[in-house]
Amino acid sequence: MIRARRFHPATLFTAFVFVLAGAAMLYGGARLVEAGGSPYFTIAGAWLLLVALLLAVRVRFAVPLYTLFLLGSTGWAVWEVGFDWWQLLPRLDVWFALGLWLWLPWPRRGLSRDPYLETARGTGGGFLFVGLLIVAIVGVVAVAMPVPDLKGELPMADVSGPQGDRASLADGDWVDYGGSAWGQRYSPLKQITPENVAQLQVAWKIQTGDMPGPGDPTETTAENTPLKVGDTVFLCTPHSRVIAVDATTGQKRWEFDPKIQSPVGFKHWEHMTCRGVSYHDDARYAAALIPAPATTAAGVPAPASTAPLPTNVLAAGTCPRRLFLPTADARLIALNADNGQVCDDFGNKGTVDLRANIGPFTPGGYYSTSPPAVTKDLVIIGGHVTDDESTNEPSGVIRAFDVHDGHLVWNWDPGKPDDTTPIAADGTYTRNAPNMWSLFSVDENLGMVYLPMGNQTPDQFAGGRTPTSEKYGAGLVALDIASGKVKWNYQFTHHDLWDMDVGGQPSLVDLTTDKGVKPAIIASTKQGSLYVLDRRDGTPIVPIREVPRPQGAVEGDHAAPTQPMSDMNMAPPDLREPDMWGTTPFDMLWCRVRFRSLRYDGMYTPPSLQGSLVYPGNFGVFDWGGVSVDPTRQLLLANPSYMAFQSKLIPKDQLAHMEVVEAKSETQGIKKAEGIPYAIELNPFLSPLGIPCQAPPWGYVAGVDLRSGKTMWKHRNGTIVDSAPLPIPMPLGVPSMGGMVTTAGGVTFLSGTLDYYLRAYDVHTGRKLWESRLPAGGQATPMTYADKDGRQYVLVVAGGHGSLGTKQGDWVIAYALPK
Repeated sequence: MIRARRFHPATLFTAFVFVLAGAAMLYGGARLVEAGGSPYFTIAGAWLLLVALLLAVRVRFAVPLYTLFLLGSTGWAVWEVGFDWWQLLPRLDVWFALGLWLWLPWPRRGLSRDPYLETARGTGGGFLFVGLLIVAIVGVVAVAMPVPDLKGELPMADVSGPQGDRASLADGDWVDYGGSAWGQRYSPLKQITPENVAQLQVAWKIQTGDMPGPGDPTETTAENTPLKVGDTVFLCTPHSRVIAVDATTGQKRWEFDPKIQSPVGFKHWEHMTCRGVSYHDDARYAAALIPAPATTAAGVPAPASTAPLPTNVLAAGTCPRRLFLPTADARLIALNADNGQVCDDFGNKGTVDLRANIGPFTPGGYYSTSPPAVTKDLVIIGGHVTDDESTNEPSGVIRAFDVHDGHLVWNWDPGKPDDTTPIAADGTYTRNAPNMWSLFSVDENLGMVYLPMGNQTPDQFAGGRTPTSEKYGAGLVALDIASGKVKWNYQFTHHDLWDMDVGGQPSLVDLTTDKGVKPAIIASTKQGSLYVLDRRDGTPIVPIREVPRPQGAVEGDHAAPTQPMSDMNMAPPDLREPDMWGTTPFDMLWCRVRFRSLRYDGMYTPPSLQGSLVYPGNFGVFDWGGVSVDPTRQLLLANPSYMAFQSKLIPKDQLAHMEVVEAKSETQGIKKAEGIPYAIELNPFLSPLGIPCQAPPWGYVAGVDLRSGKTMWKHRNGTIVDSAPLPIPMPLGVPSMGGMVTTAGGVTFLSGTLDYYLRAYDVHTGRKLWESRLPAGGQATPMTYADKDGRQYVLVVAGGHGSLGTKQGDWVIAYALPK
């Protein structure tokens, strides 16, 4: 008589799990093979289903069969990615966990021991244990042999003395967004060093009270870099408030609230931010602290037409020391730096209306998110224009106002670039001309102001762009300070279809080369190139090559056949299917299928109807944080990020049959893009779990020797503690939004990573020296200053970033060494 076979619940449960895993792998793997991808997942799915079947019918050969699968998967994983721990993890973690479960006695207890089913004694537990041990050894080897960062050292010998307007400023001050108008984000202070930076502690901290409110856009951001002049720190908030505090104690001295007129009504995907205010001091010019030499700082004769004029006497105004505040409702306000009162002699009772002559726009669709440039006689300002909303947006005009009375001195309209005469009262600037939303740099000795340019919108379709927008978009433009006339321009992305605005403030440096000292300008870009030009005439100092790029834009558009690439760059290699990532084999498989479904021919793949992969994405390798330059040692410090995006053009006749959810930000969702035949869909390249589809690292810190042009060190930076479902500080290297500040003491600081830390690094080696936990996201560029007693501080705004999803707050924190 044959006894009835009793199925053990643990065995049945295990079989059911294997069925689910195998079915998912087989289905996804078949789609991947159909798209031209790896056959591994199809084979794995079939193998797992066979194991499930054997478990269901109680055949104990299921256990050694799974062991063979585990060993085969391990071999495939090592063949594909080597001993990269973070790449091996999603390929093997689930299979290892299933193997551990199967090795336990309960799942194997229900397997048949009938003699006619037996081929060996036992149920394969020993063989499975050996397989698990091999996988564990592979993991240990991968942990012990991490994929190396680029390790090296930067030269620390002084090459140059103080440069540009930094030489005329007090060492302890920070009078411009970039430290000075040269945009170096560098301080000559030396009190904080690699040897003592670990002793930094909070000296003071305040809360501004400015938090996102009802009706605010998603991208309400605290990207402010404060100024410090004398004994006062000046900062601005997302709602355009200005607060002055004591530099030593943080005690508030005054506050100005412009009471912006239209915070409610901003579209959800608009910005609301204030990156900073600008400062002007009549006494500095009257005392001739910036001389008018016959030659530039690099020993080059100053052009006669732009050499500084004799300094005027102090203007008879109410505000000899004034701040210029751009507001979120498109005003430019002059404030007395001593008391926060409006300077009535500027414009109309202290205000210039930036809406004048630009035509209509939606609330939040035009204003200056960045502080203006300030020179001896002028305050020069551009404006942010909403991406991808329509082809009838405000002009990207650059306007220069008299620094004292606010009258319009000149305007540079990229749609009419040769006519800088102030526009008539009833005139309108060229609609939808390329805009300049980032930060100017200024060389008053050369008499030039430098503009990092954006594009004519929309960004992803350029079929109707004008010849002037094609010429001046996505590059650098140098204007004569006195007249606004174009001195030169250099384009970094031809016929830009990828939102490759030049986001960062250019850095000026007198660069030591094998051909002598040259007055240079360095532009960091979203595509990863660091373009180094002679700032007198725009000729390259570091070679720039025109590289063939993918063709085949949508109907009505075209792609440029080549794109310029600097020999000094941090551009990433093209992505491959094995570069897809996840937390498990299942979401990694989803990313592989998605990767194969998108059009991707490398960098500058044109937008398409099927969807295109954009890498680097439009957050860029470098964005508005720019880079930091140590002019004395001739070094460059940077924080490159690497995140892929996906873009898709949707014909308008299809859009009518789709349920369109309003875009969440300028880089996420569908926008109708009125005036072109397509709607535009943009999204980060993420798995359904919200995790990047490309493998880490996603963010680094890096050091470049400017004299050789070589990147000497590059280290992954930051953890996923604040962006992962579980707060585990895995050191994967995360993106950062915001720049670095470097000091003569040999320490550089960064706060912009997606985890909430201010970190200090050794300039020499890039080694992390110290970190401090922030109460909110630090997506701003830090600054450093000294008080009246010479004590050095490092200051950071921690307020978060709405569209990045970091924790929002209203903190301003100053660190210093113990007294």
